[in-house]
Parts: sequence; C-alpha cells; structure tokens
Amino acid sequence: MRRATTFLSTLLLAVMLFAVPGALSPAQAQNPIQADGQNPMGARPTADSVNEEFLFKQESKIRGRVSIPDGKSANLIQPQGREYQNFRERWLPWIGALTILGMLAALGAFFLFRGRIIMEHSQESGKKILRFNAFERFTHWMTAVCFIILSLSGLNYIFGKRLLMPLIGPEAFGAIAQWAKYSHVYLAWPFMLGVAFMFVLWIRDNIPNKVDWAWIKAGGGFIGKGHPHAARFNAGQKGVFWMVAGFGAAMGATGLMMLFPFALTDINGMQVMQVIHSVIGIIFIAGILAHIYIGTLGMEGAYDAMGSGKVDLAWARAHHDLWVEQEQARTASGPQLKGHPAPAE
Repeated sequence: MRRATTFLSTLLLAVMLFAVPGALSPAQAQNPIQADGQNPMGARPTADSVNEEFLFKQESKIRGRVSIPDGKSANLIQPQGREYQNFRERWLPWIGALTILGMLAALGAFFLFRGRIIMEHSQESGKKILRFNAFERFTHWMTAVCFIILSLSGLNYIFGKRLLMPLIGPEAFGAIAQWAKYSHVYLAWPFMLGVAFMFVLWIRDNIPNKVDWAWIKAGGGFIGKGHPHAARFNAGQKGVFWMVAGFGAAMGATGLMMLFPFALTDINGMQVMQVIHSVIGIIFIAGILAHIYIGTLGMEGAYDAMGSGKVDLAWARAHHDLWVEQEQARTASGPQLKGHPAPAE
C-alpha cells in the first residue's frame, strides 16, 4: 500500500510539472516579456489600441454608420463640439456676468457722481411739443417689450440652471425654461419687425454729421454745464439707433439660423451662430440698460417723449434746440399744444 501511494504521488507530481509550463506557454508565446520588462517582439498593446487623438488626425470627426438618410446623425464626436461646450459652460457665464453687472455698476457710479439731469425751466415751460406720433411710440414699445422678454429668456439660458434652479427646484425651473423657450421663439418675429420699422422711420434723422461731433466733444451735456446743439436725435441717441439696427439685424440673422437648423450650415456653423448670438445679445443688453437709464432715472422729462409723445418745450429747447427750430419753422405756429406755463424753481 505504501508503495502504491508513493507511486501515485510521484506520478501526480510529474503531471503537474509538465502541465503547468504547457498552460503558460501560449501566453508567453503571444507576449513574451523579458526579465528587464522589454518586449522582444516590439508589440505595445496599449499604444496600438484605437484612441481619439489618432482618429482626429485621420479625420476631423469620429463617424459611425447609419441607415437613415440623415448622414449627420453618424457623427459621434467632433473636436469643435468640445470647444463650444467649454465656451458655453465656462466662458459665456463670465462674459455675461462681467458685462451686464459692469454696466449696472457704471450706471450706479455715474448716478452718484452726476445725479439726475434736472429739467431747466423757462418762459416756455408748460408748453408741449409733439416729439413722437402714435405709430412711432407703438413701434418703440412693441420692440422694447419683446426685447425685454427675449433678454430675460436668453439670460435664463445662460444663468438659469446656476441661479434659478437651486432656488425653485428642477421641476419648476423646467416649466419656466420651457415657456421661456416658447417666448423666445415667437416674440423674435415682432422684435425683428419692430427693428425694421424703426430703421425705416428714423434712418433719415440718424445720419451722423458735424453737429454730432461737436456734441460728443462737449460731453453731451452730461459733463459740465449747458447743453450742446442737437437736432431731433443727438449723437448718443444716434449711437443707440445704430446699435439697435446693427445688433438687431445680427440677432435676427443668427436667430433664424437656429430656428431652422442645418438649412444653410452644418453643425460647426450652428455652433458659431450660437456663439455670435449669445455674445451680441449680452452686449446688446448692456447697451440698452444705459438707454433705459437715460430715458427714465437719468434725465427728468425724457420719458414723456415715449410716454405721451409730447415733451415740455423748455426741455426740448435745451436738449434738441435745432429740432425745435425746424419744427416751429415747419408748422409756422410754434408748439403744437399749449398749456399753462410752469412756475420757475
């Protein structure tokens, strides 16, 4: 019995000695590694595997295969998409915050330094002159209301999930964002129409001339005392007009490209349109904030021009004296509406 046991143990040991090297030999034959860690066959499995950098060197996009007619859906990854995402998530919020908050801070500092521009009274105070007719005011307010809603819905696109969603929760934010999207899409049309109306109505009175340069050199009445000569629109108002016309056209063009995606461009062009649309929109908002400040808090009597359409004749004489002379010469009867003169203060 002892001999049989010894024989079986010896036989089992021999089988193990021959079987283990045989099991390891295929792997060693495929990937023989020397003691110093070098591969004598020159194979580098990790380096030779497929990677994105290698694929992007061969082609600008990583594409798959699709059976549907829309070949664009085969694009899996493109480097420009990552660049746009970096701009959208990192740079755009900073650009928007610094531009808009910077404008608000500048207007606040200017108000503290300059104060409100008070209306100067004279013998003409209390008399009214028509500055904008009903259709001009309708065009202005239609465009202005649309712009405000478009601005708020656009800012929600940039800051909503960072500022609003933590306050009201994802469900409420989702509902607000959906309605903001609808308002942005549908109110873009009357906004573009209003910009076109403004251009036709006021282009004649907004051509720059020598009087505007003198107005700028004099500080427009915001610096120092007195008011420089101005026609129906001074140089500052002409700047606002051309900003609205130019930026409005650019926002309309890029917005239409996004409303009808891939009609004229590919995915890269769509991303460029979004960058242009968002950057111009931010600058546009900052510029209109300055316009709103001057038309309300910054200058007494300025709001009446777009409120009732009639302004105090003394105010008009101080800020738009050349226009008043033209109007009185044209009507040959002075101001269109007379009233009781206001007492001097």
